[in-house]
Amino acid sequence: MAVVDVEPLLEGRVSASRRSSARPRLVLVLAVGVAILLALPLIFLLLEAHSVGLAGQDGLGRLVFRHLTAQLLWNTVRLVVVVTAASAVIGTLAAWCVERTDIPGRRYWAVLVVLPVGIPDFVVSFGWVAVAPAVRGFLGAVLIMTLATYPLVYLPVAAALRSSDPAQEEVARSLGVGRVATFLRVTLGQVRLAVLGGAVLVALALLAEYGAFEILGYRTFTTEIFTEFGIGDTAVACALSLILVVLGFVVLAVEFVGRGRGRVVRTGALAARPPVRWRLGRSTLPTLAAMVLLVGLALGVPVGSIVYLLLRHGNDTLPQASILSAALHTAGYSAAAGVLATALALPVALLSVRWEGRIYQLLERSTYLVMAVPGLVIALALTFFVEHYLGGTGYESAALLVLAYAMLFFPLALVAVRTSLAQAPVALEDIGRSLGCSRLAVLGRVTLPLVAPGLAAAFSLVFLSALTELTATLVLIPSGVETLSTQFWAYQTDFAYGQAAPYAALMIAIAAVPSFVLGRWFDRLPARRGVRA
Repeated sequence: MAVVDVEPLLEGRVSASRRSSARPRLVLVLAVGVAILLALPLIFLLLEAHSVGLAGQDGLGRLVFRHLTAQLLWNTVRLVVVVTAASAVIGTLAAWCVERTDIPGRRYWAVLVVLPVGIPDFVVSFGWVAVAPAVRGFLGAVLIMTLATYPLVYLPVAAALRSSDPAQEEVARSLGVGRVATFLRVTLGQVRLAVLGGAVLVALALLAEYGAFEILGYRTFTTEIFTEFGIGDTAVACALSLILVVLGFVVLAVEFVGRGRGRVVRTGALAARPPVRWRLGRSTLPTLAAMVLLVGLALGVPVGSIVYLLLRHGNDTLPQASILSAALHTAGYSAAAGVLATALALPVALLSVRWEGRIYQLLERSTYLVMAVPGLVIALALTFFVEHYLGGTGYESAALLVLAYAMLFFPLALVAVRTSLAQAPVALEDIGRSLGCSRLAVLGRVTLPLVAPGLAAAFSLVFLSALTELTATLVLIPSGVETLSTQFWAYQTDFAYGQAAPYAALMIAIAAVPSFVLGRWFDRLPARRGVRA
């Protein structure tokens, strides 16, 4: 029996309704407010740069165009390019192996390849340096950051592969196109936007990373910014931070150009069916070996080195400070940041997905830029505005630290919420409106239940990232309070690896739970759309 695809008809009717209806003022106001909040670090840098010129110090140009700046630019750009490319390749191939082949233990691999996202980058570096001190410099940074960031590409690509149209690949195969050519010309074309989105997250995360590079002894803009702020040279630090923001603009511009104007659509949205999995045959053992190697390097080495330090030092690894108190503070701050970032992402995602307009798209894209700003700069920006406009109210408070976390990792929440909103049927919201329900009632009774898995994923992503945040925490943490990351960093800086190991182990243990949930959520995502896992 033929299946009639009515979704395009519904989409056309809803699209017309959207164009003719009045713009939701409350959503627009909230989205603009979020964008302004996320622009505060950039405003802070511009104000500081302006004050440098008024104070008669070296001009901004002389601070920027120096040999040191050129060296930092080379170090940062080449690392971002190489790691982003490597993460895109590894993440895409791993997703394809899990989603499109008959690899044994597919469900287990779907979780194992995601778990490294819950290990802090500086803990990964710590684990590698503890067992292999020679892993430093550029090559060490490429290896470790690739292993730490490839899940950011794997997750969206795996979801895209599960929701892509298998008929296009089958048509290509029926026309005599080989498997490799089909993968390169059809499969990659279907997941291109997912690869680009994941690559952007990787690139922006690399621009803002500090702890891992400090441990590896690799100088980037972020490590130098932290050093300059530490010695009180605000002028140089702000100049370098502005260059970092420009690099973030470049990353977003490249991603925007790479997206093009085409759209990837299903040819039968209401007749979803599972793709035919490739039989690996003789390639089964090499594929399994590659997956074991990937998980072993990304997960086994850092976890194994920490377990080794715990067993080697025995009771000497027990920290003097209360590890339980640090864990409770860490979990509490991270959970609050997850809730806040998810709530802030909702109006921005609604505006960009549900209402057409280039200005809305630009507003949404501008919010990703904050991820390229080091946590230290965000912390100093919040401190600046609190001291100058709020009389110091809230400084070194838990609320200010949670706000910094939410700003830092807002793009992660936005990606998850926006993805769920894009997949939720607009027709159901339109039906609710036609029955006389207000926009707020439709949001609460229709939209939010539809995107609940995306909200949970957004919370998990932010929780994982905030759990391990270091630089902003060092500046904004309330007096007399410690977190797992600050205690770990204090011991690691003093080369007390035995004392640092318990904090690293507990961070991994806490992060493993949402990482597992996140991996299972992506693994089961298409079940709602009728695709068999």
